[in-house]
Amino acid sequence: MDAERKQQIQDLLAEPVLARLATADPQTLQPHVVPVWFLWDGSDLWISAFVSTRKVKELLKNPRCAVLIEPAQPKGRPLQAVLLEGAAELICEPSELVAQMSERIYAKYLGPEGVLAAEPQSWTSDPENRLVKLTPARQMAW
Repeated sequence: MDAERKQQIQDLLAEPVLARLATADPQTLQPHVVPVWFLWDGSDLWISAFVSTRKVKELLKNPRCAVLIEPAQPKGRPLQAVLLEGAAELICEPSELVAQMSERIYAKYLGPEGVLAAEPQSWTSDPENRLVKLTPARQMAW
């Protein structure tokens, strides 16, 4: 992959667009896809999620997942989408890391002022909050 394409991928992953996280129930093999907020740090994709959600329950049983990121206005752009695949890690400790990364994810979408509101602040320290960390084993872009 050339440097220009790598930069296009980095630029898209920095945008505050929704990603689609795909998991699968290991018993029924039923796929499950949900929109999520995310943060890309250059090598890992981070998602804040609560243990009571289906996505976390499925990742606990089957960590393999895929995340699709598309630009808000794909027409006329050199890059239409980025797909990341691999085994996710669920992180609950240290709690400071969970809170810090969650706040960074929320700030990407809500801005520096919006993240200070009571509701996103309570999410960061909620004992059910987990981080989904995906270090992609496979990355595709088109």
